[in-house]
Amino acid sequence: MAAVALASTLLTRAATIGALHPVASAELGPADAALVLGARVWEDGRPSRILRERVEVGVRLYVRGLVPKIVMSGAESNREGLDEVEAMVRTAIDLGVLEGDIVRDGAGVNTRASAVNAHRELGLSSVIVCTQEFHLPRAVWLCQVEGLDATGAFPPIHPRDHTLRGYVREVPATWKAILIAGVGVVGRTKRSLR
Repeated sequence: MAAVALASTLLTRAATIGALHPVASAELGPADAALVLGARVWEDGRPSRILRERVEVGVRLYVRGLVPKIVMSGAESNREGLDEVEAMVRTAIDLGVLEGDIVRDGAGVNTRASAVNAHRELGLSSVIVCTQEFHLPRAVWLCQVEGLDATGAFPPIHPRDHTLRGYVREVPATWKAILIAGVGVVGRTKRSLR
């Protein structure tokens, strides 16, 4: 079972070779939008370090002129009842993004839902997915499976405990994503796109 899970991670990495880049890379091209994926929010409404880094990546793409808008995709009420999208939007505005250039996707309860919403609900055809390197192969692959022209941008990789946990977590998460994508299940569906 572990070998199958590991093989799924290798499959998504192989399928996305050449599509994953550090945010400063000159290899990133223009897209309809940056797709910033949600993550933990602290009880006081501040984004976690991981979430803030994801937003910063999206903002850098926007400032460079690679994307005209940023989609903030996360849970509007996560398992702790906190709003990931609101924390992301506040952070982007604080970093200089015009509110009118931000699209809120509060139904992005998981990576696949974010990909589906970007394509089917928002009508995007191309995205640059913004998340950590450990998450990017699965995220970009799911966007590509959904029919998006997807590349990915990641912040600098820092050797921290949560980074190692992220790489370990991706093994079963990628296996699950391949199984779910194979049967077309999106999981919870909740319309909350603005």
